[in-house]
Amino acid sequence: MSFAALGLSEALLRVIDESGYVTPTPIQIKAIPAVLTGKDVMAAAQTGTGKTAAFVLPLLQRLAGGQKVKANHIRVLVLTPTRELAVQVEQSVATYGRYLALKSGVVYGGVKINPQMMKLRGGLDVLVATPGRLLDLLQQNAVKLAQVETLVLDEADRMLDMGFIDDIRKIMALLPARRQNLLFSATFSSDIRKLTAGLLNKPVLIEVSPRNTTAGSVKQWVYEVDKGKKPALLSYLVRNKGWEQVLAFVRTRSGADSLARKLISDGITTAVIHGDKNQNERARALADFKAGRIRVLVATDIAARGLDISELPYVINVDLPKVPEDYIHRIGRTGRAGAKGEGISLVSADEVQLLTAIETLISRTLVREVVHGFIPKHTVPLTRQVPARPKKPKKAKPKQVQAEVATKDGATKNTVNKPRRGGKL
Repeated sequence: MSFAALGLSEALLRVIDESGYVTPTPIQIKAIPAVLTGKDVMAAAQTGTGKTAAFVLPLLQRLAGGQKVKANHIRVLVLTPTRELAVQVEQSVATYGRYLALKSGVVYGGVKINPQMMKLRGGLDVLVATPGRLLDLLQQNAVKLAQVETLVLDEADRMLDMGFIDDIRKIMALLPARRQNLLFSATFSSDIRKLTAGLLNKPVLIEVSPRNTTAGSVKQWVYEVDKGKKPALLSYLVRNKGWEQVLAFVRTRSGADSLARKLISDGITTAVIHGDKNQNERARALADFKAGRIRVLVATDIAARGLDISELPYVINVDLPKVPEDYIHRIGRTGRAGAKGEGISLVSADEVQLLTAIETLISRTLVREVVHGFIPKHTVPLTRQVPARPKKPKKAKPKQVQAEVATKDGATKNTVNKPRRGGKL
């Protein structure tokens, strides 16, 4: 199927052609027509499959033929959990809409608010925002929501994980009751489904891949290692395997800084992204990483969403995430748009429960390996995935019970094979 067959305008098709895209991805094939109709949509797909274009393209087309935006008003509001993702989405809006007479902008915290207020004075067709900064602007009456036609929650499950639920509810209470609502994410937790119960109106449900799966183009495995030797092992792997572009995830800001110091001391060019870094520092680190000026980018989960790095070859989990769904988003930074990638986790014995949760979520057991010189003193116990709950047998009808009794002394005997409990895979 071609993009033209999806009903997109000539202006959008021109940009798509100039960008080198030939055929739409599965999520785009299903989502673009649904968004164009004005229906509410709840869509889930693996990261790197074109989710942003799946809602940006049809929304731009709908906006192009609509009313003119008023001063300080907006027509489409896109909420994202992080600054990085907000910037990425707005860049997509600006790129795809360059042949349309539409205005877009992005607002997020950590930078001065006055330039953002000035940007909003003339009104914007599309505003991409983090929830906290949007509330700041609303309090100062710098933005008005009365003209909003569509609300997009991008990576909504991550916003719940980061504690934005109250902010989102405050924002939704200020929006017009009649509007289109779109939710796009890599995963949909039970909490998200509860949230959508009162938000979406008879939504079109789209899932182009099984829930909680990682891209098939990403090779995944585990290196067993003692906790204290993880930094040294990562340094060894980068230097001896010739890895030139590595995104390394850790759980804490202090852990990120400590790992970076170790890598730099070993002669490996390294930068860090975490919540204590200001926006300019984070932008510079990401730009240097994309340009190949540094080999390793160390990040906390603030960077698990929104980092779009073409053909990133390696993602390393130096620490396993506490929330198993975050594993999917971390690994999703590689293997994007069908490219090959490797997702490697450095796992110590004290992380066995975290590993169990991840393997249960993705329904697979990750291959274990060790590196000579880093064989752990404490091995990682074999994890056990949670078996599916067996269905309760139906109660036998009286006629069936009588037949069973009549043949009780026969040569054959009916048995029920019970699942082994606690067996190893």
